[in-house]
Amino acid sequence: MAAALATVMIWAAFILITRVAVQGNFTVEELLILRLLPGALAMVPVMWRMGVIPRGQSLPRATMLMVGASAIFPFVVSKGLAYAPASDGGALAPGMLPFWTALAAYALAGEVPGPRHKVGLAMIFAGAIVVGLWQILAGADDGAWKGHLMFLTGSGFWAIYSVIFRQSGLSPLHALVIGLFWGSLLISPLLLATGNVSFAQASLSDIVAMIMIQSFVIGILAMFLFGYAVQIIGAAEAAAFGALTPILALLGGVAFLGETITPLKAAGVVLVAAGVFLASGVLSKPRSVAAL
Repeated sequence: MAAALATVMIWAAFILITRVAVQGNFTVEELLILRLLPGALAMVPVMWRMGVIPRGQSLPRATMLMVGASAIFPFVVSKGLAYAPASDGGALAPGMLPFWTALAAYALAGEVPGPRHKVGLAMIFAGAIVVGLWQILAGADDGAWKGHLMFLTGSGFWAIYSVIFRQSGLSPLHALVIGLFWGSLLISPLLLATGNVSFAQASLSDIVAMIMIQSFVIGILAMFLFGYAVQIIGAAEAAAFGALTPILALLGGVAFLGETITPLKAAGVVLVAAGVFLASGVLSKPRSVAAL
C-alpha cells in the first residue's frame, strides 16, 4: 500500500513536470530519450545478471512487457500533455486506470469485479466524461480533445501491461530492466529518426534535472514501486490507489501552472477520485494474505 501511494504521488509530479517541459524547452521525443537511456545504462549490471528476455510469453504479451510501460505509456501521455492541461491528464490517465484495468483483467484473466467495484468503475467513467466534455461546454482550447484521447489510450496500455505483468511471474526489478533494455534498443532509434531530438532549446542544467526526474525518479523508482505493489496487492488494487492522482494534479495545475478550473471540471475530477476510492476495495471486508 505504501508503494502504491508513493507511486501515485510520483505520477502526479510526472504529469505536472512533463506539462511544463513540453510547453517549454523539451519535445516529447527528447523527454522519452532522457527517460530511457540514462536509466538503461545505470541498470546494465542488473540486466546482465537477470536477463532481458521475457521467457514463457506469447509475442503480444512479451511485446507489452518489453515496451508497453517503458516507452508506449509515457510517450502517449506526454504527447497528450502537449495539448491538454495537467488537471485533465490526472483524471484521464492514472484516474482511469482502475476502469481499464478491470476491463483488461476480465479480458485477459476472466476476473469479474464485485458490485461495489462496479459502482466505483461507473463513477470513474462518468467523471471522465465530465472532464472531457468541460472543454466543449466551457469553450476552452480546441485541441484539448486530442490530449484526452491520448490520455485514455496511454492509460489503457498501462492497464494491459499491469495485468500481463502480474500474470508473468516476473519480479518488479526484472520487469523494470526488461522494459528499459527493449525500450532503449527498439524505441530510441525511432525517436532519433523523427528529427525532434536536438536539445536545442534546453540548457545543460535543464537536461541534468530532467534526467534525474524522468529517468531515475519516474522511470525507475515509480516503475519499481508500482510493480512491487501489483505483485503484492494485485493490479486492480494497486491501480485504485490512483484516487489521489487526479486531485493532486488538479491542485498542482492550479497552484503551479495557473490552470483555470471550472466547477464542472472540478466536479468531474472529484467524481473520478471518489470512484477510484470505491473501486479500490478499501471499504470491502479485508481479505487474507493467502487470498492476495
